[in-house]
Amino acid sequence: MEINLRVNDQKVAVHVSPLKRLIDVLREDLRLKGVKEGCGEGECGACAVILNGELANACLIPAGMLENANIRTIEGIRETKRGEYIIEAFAAEGSVQCGFCTPGMVVAAEWLLSGNPRPDEKAIREGISGNLCRCTGYDMIVRGIRTAAIRGRGLW
Repeated sequence: MEINLRVNDQKVAVHVSPLKRLIDVLREDLRLKGVKEGCGEGECGACAVILNGELANACLIPAGMLENANIRTIEGIRETKRGEYIIEAFAAEGSVQCGFCTPGMVVAAEWLLSGNPRPDEKAIREGISGNLCRCTGYDMIVRGIRTAAIRGRGLW
């Protein structure tokens, strides 16, 4: 089946089974390796993408549901000024250790800040609640998102 979609502002068409998962389309067919598979069950957020303006777990979405979808991945986000602010803030606040969860956390931060450019701590914790980190702990990630929000004011 041919599926037409936009990924990181680029029109693409892929020929895949309608049951193939979005994460596999991104990683295997489009070679976007920033999206990670952690649990494969929608519990960890390592595969987070922004799908039609909503935060989504790519491991749960079958390709057959993607016709004309608009998808943003970490690769697209990191190329923007907003993504740059988030990544720099994560580095400045020590929000990254092993790095496995980082792409999903950055995607979740972009989604959160797009809808709420001045989140308080509660909103930040709720915004990343679908993303697990086993190394850093959430306090440093919360600080990273807060720092990105402050430094990037006016961009969101």
